[in-house]
Amino acid sequence: MTVVEGTQTYDVARIREDFPILGRRLAGDFPLVYLDSANTSQKPVQVIDAIDDHYRQHNANVARAMHQLGAEASAAFELGRDKVAAFIGAPSRDEVVFAKNASEALNLVARVLGDSGRIGQDHEIVITEMEHHSNIVPWQQLSQRTGASLRWFGVTDEGRLDLEGIDQLITEQTAVVSVAWVSNMLGTINPLETIIAKAHSVGALVVVDASQAVPQLPVDVAALGADFVAFTGHKMVGPTGIGVLWGRYDLLAELPPFLGGGEMIETVTMAQSTYAPPPARFEAGTPPIAQSVGLGAAVDYLSAIGMDNIAAHEQAITAYALGALQEIDGLTIVGPKEAVDRGGAISFTLGDIHPHDVSQLLDSRGVAVRAGHHCAKPAHQRFGVQSTTRASFYLYTTTQEIDALVEALHHTKKYFS
Repeated sequence: MTVVEGTQTYDVARIREDFPILGRRLAGDFPLVYLDSANTSQKPVQVIDAIDDHYRQHNANVARAMHQLGAEASAAFELGRDKVAAFIGAPSRDEVVFAKNASEALNLVARVLGDSGRIGQDHEIVITEMEHHSNIVPWQQLSQRTGASLRWFGVTDEGRLDLEGIDQLITEQTAVVSVAWVSNMLGTINPLETIIAKAHSVGALVVVDASQAVPQLPVDVAALGADFVAFTGHKMVGPTGIGVLWGRYDLLAELPPFLGGGEMIETVTMAQSTYAPPPARFEAGTPPIAQSVGLGAAVDYLSAIGMDNIAAHEQAITAYALGALQEIDGLTIVGPKEAVDRGGAISFTLGDIHPHDVSQLLDSRGVAVRAGHHCAKPAHQRFGVQSTTRASFYLYTTTQEIDALVEALHHTKKYFS
């Protein structure tokens, strides 16, 4: 499949050559059809080699080591931060905080906002019914700690946020609004501009879970207008073990640290401690050094292809999959059924066949998908299902792989008939 975007040609076959694992053959000599990228993306050789080279030639701890290896490791670690800051349009590199994943980044925000005294029992926190658990549980915990009320947007039958009551939901009592940019279960791309404008009009802070957005959409956090944005490296062809919290520097500078330990301090006595400025204030202990190197390489890789091109491919392959899947009798898509304001994750049920059985039979034919609640149980409850099967796509997905998925689903139906 080739998608032409302007004068640039998006060559999926060429891109796939960079991903060694996509050449695997599985049991039964089936080729790997990897349709689980919303869970974690595969890694190109450019990222693998960058991490390998770091461990082989430059491995040392950062900041404290004054020898040559220490200087090289420190420079490489901070270069990763520079690359991420540029990739997301951050006004300052010091607004980029490294965590171990997006879940930790979201927990960090919820914890320090509570510790700062910004949220109390007279306040309200607003989330949505389609959130990943990582953007539900920390706010529930904050509500329990502070006495603040937790409220949420509902979801329409089409899988979109129900904004009809936004003026009643986001009020003068609202302290924080936290919302997913792209749903990991429904695939919905949410209207952040509307939500951010309303939240800021009442003085509320906005937190965006961009875990599914940063890998597949062009992102400019300065233009977005949110106050905090969280995402993770392993979904954007980077390594596991590293996530990113972007925050407005003026806010980060006012907030207390999340964890205590090395490198987050300015000075320590037995009586008291003072804290380093951001981002070091929020990065206690040895940071994810090799992971920063790998994430920097991932950013370079995505930038070379072009995020506009990746987004166009994602939309095209999702539209193809939506059309093909809806031709299967008994298959019901949970979420938007058109590739409009939609990301590349499609959750579905197949008659009364349990999603775990669907996924196992697909796997027996080399097709890797995910089955379960996808860490989005409230969204499943909204649609009256315990679990779904989810196929998700990325920059390396082909129409032939979608065809293989459809063929395997027909095979699954026959198996249970």
